Amino acid sequence: MRALVISGGGSKGAFAGGVAQYLIEELGKDYQLIIGTSTGSLLANHLALNRVEKIKEVYTSVTNDDIFNKYPFTIKEKYGTKNVGINHINVLRNFLRGSKTFGESYNLLELIRDTLTKEEFLALKQSGKEVVVTVSNLSMNEVEYKSILDYDYDEYCEWIWISANYTPFMTLVRKNGCEYADGGIGSMVPIEEAIKRGATEVDAIVLQTEVTHLNRMPSRNAFSLLTNMFAFMLDRIENQNIRIGKFVASNQHVILNFYYTPVVLTTNSLIFEKEKMTKWWQRGFDFAKIKNQGASEI
Repeated sequence: MRALVISGGGSKGAFAGGVAQYLIEELGKDYQLIIGTSTGSLLANHLALNRVEKIKEVYTSVTNDDIFNKYPFTIKEKYGTKNVGINHINVLRNFLRGSKTFGESYNLLELIRDTLTKEEFLALKQSGKEVVVTVSNLSMNEVEYKSILDYDYDEYCEWIWISANYTPFMTLVRKNGCEYADGGIGSMVPIEEAIKRGATEVDAIVLQTEVTHLNRMPSRNAFSLLTNMFAFMLDRIENQNIRIGKFVASNQHVILNFYYTPVVLTTNSLIFEKEKMTKWWQRGFDFAKIKNQGASEI
């Protein structure tokens, strides 16, 4: 069974979309299983339906307002670079309302419902393919994998949304008596889960460079310190997932292909800019093309 795994990475998901487009449309790969974490969960369903152009249009035109109903950041451009700070008014309002997070992302849930229709959901559910999204159950201290085969439309859309909720900057969701957050907090690259579900060949798109090329700038305030700390922890989780995935694949004789970003795309993946994301999508497509041409020549 052939599987596609897409890691978390916020706005960098546009790059993953470009890679997946090449694999599906140019190489003709038919994935029976697609597992996504965070931004990967937003891509997975339309890729499984071969609705690549539709999800490309959504991904390359999405804005911060499409994601957040309470945006926790301020963005100021200075000397050609963007400096991210805290939106004190929005954050204070959120806390006064009793929110546990700096920002709220209910707009993203509406975007998911607008983008993935009930008709598409039913078509995918009856297609014989399986799409799985990763979520983190903070209350039970567990990573959970939610399959489209197990839920109705409304509940499945909620799981996709939860998978992409990067707390504490996005909504913390209480569901079934438990608190749920972004799947990347527990499993950024769920290769092991794909193999457990029977995959014999896995293409894994990792929205990070294979070798660390990033030297983070000093933290300007408590907010930037928090984002740097979370980015560091997610990088460690990602590296661990990849090591475990490689080990399990080797022992199970599973073919494992990696697609890393060739360069650092952004240092804040919670900023969504149409121009950049359009370029990243094309860059992902071109990168997959070059990588596969090089492999075929060997």
